Amino acid sequence: MVDVINTIHISPPFINSSCAWSSDYHQLKDLYDCEYTGAVTTRTATLNGFKEDETHTVRFTTSTISTINSYGYSPYPLSTYLSWIEEILTSDPAPRHKPFIVSITSSDMDTLQTLVQLIQHLRRKLRDVVIGHKNPPIAIEFNTSCPNIPNVSPPAYTASSLSSILTVLAHEYSEDRTLTIGLKLPPYVYREQFQATLDAIRSVCIRTDSGTEVCPIAFLTCVNTLGNSLLYPDQVETDAVEYAVPTALGGLGGELMHPLALGNVYTFGELLNKEDNLSPLRSIKLFGVGGVTSKAAAQRMFKAGASCVGCATFFGKEGVQAFRKLQ
Repeated sequence: MVDVINTIHISPPFINSSCAWSSDYHQLKDLYDCEYTGAVTTRTATLNGFKEDETHTVRFTTSTISTINSYGYSPYPLSTYLSWIEEILTSDPAPRHKPFIVSITSSDMDTLQTLVQLIQHLRRKLRDVVIGHKNPPIAIEFNTSCPNIPNVSPPAYTASSLSSILTVLAHEYSEDRTLTIGLKLPPYVYREQFQATLDAIRSVCIRTDSGTEVCPIAFLTCVNTLGNSLLYPDQVETDAVEYAVPTALGGLGGELMHPLALGNVYTFGELLNKEDNLSPLRSIKLFGVGGVTSKAAAQRMFKAGASCVGCATFFGKEGVQAFRKLQ
């Protein structure tokens, strides 16, 4: 099965979602070399890297394949990820065109523009030098949804914040429509949240010279972890003191999130299918993430409307062989 998302091909339709286990070069290389992944997603990068300390960690639960984490973003800056991606792609003796999905975030719109332009610089460099292909296999996923950043709410929960981000991304897409852009979204719990996100995307759709409209957002990744979650030491595998993670509250992922993740994919799919056939939003694909820990769980995601399925917790538990077990 090959699914085309704007200009990238993901086959097989299984990926890792952005997570702590896709942080460094060796992790990314293992994911790239794995025959059971159709694309590789980096951990979320910022311009200068995120300062990690001992409060940032992850714990696996004892009763389910679930996690709670207190991580922020990657300690490595975007430039480091781009150099690793370039090395992996240029050293591949038989280029497979397996895409890298570069996860980025910023609360400053000038910085966001810089992040996108750095990625575009690498895409232009690879276009002729490496793979002789007009559309180098590099996409962007903007993380709108990390719940663990103090005093910074996930922007996808706030219409004005999301609109600012979409305006910048749409401008960059209008400059180069081969650029594939997605959003990683938080869990939504009522219908108006889903509709507000689609309305925000609709507001930045671009009218072409022929009079048709195109959507700058190619995919939605549903969902990130559920913030404000609390587990105690007796609920997790690793020794902890007062709470499962040092910050007490963290992001919940894995099987405990599966029904909510399925519901998010299903609701977005239902709303998109109700769009007029000429609506530019009909082109948006859904990446289903959350509690995908078995082949049956993956099939449920496809049944709910996902074009591609991702996992993090199961990958963290099993390594790259997790993706073989999903298929």
